[in-house]
Amino acid sequence: MPTPDLDDKMRIALEAAAFRRLVEHLRERSDVQNIDLMNLAGFCRNCLSRWYREAAAERGIAMTDLDTREIVYGMPYKEWQAKHQTAASAEQIATFAKANPGH
Repeated sequence: MPTPDLDDKMRIALEAAAFRRLVEHLRERSDVQNIDLMNLAGFCRNCLSRWYREAAAERGIAMTDLDTREIVYGMPYKEWQAKHQTAASAEQIATFAKANPGH
């Protein structure tokens, strides 16, 4: 089925809605660790927040990593870490190192 013709305003609105749903999903799935996301998908919540910061900077809006992480995590990053982050296993670390050399 062909993609419907969308004007820029509608395309941006749909993209924004999809972004909001992705962020909501990641907030709901706090059991999924960032290292798991990196190992499986090549990006994590921190990547998403960095992309947000970079998009803001391209538009002349100064935001810090902490600002955008709070947007993605739904709470201050340190709070999320304390509530949800677990230590990575040796296997997770090895998988990450192999898939993301120099990261």
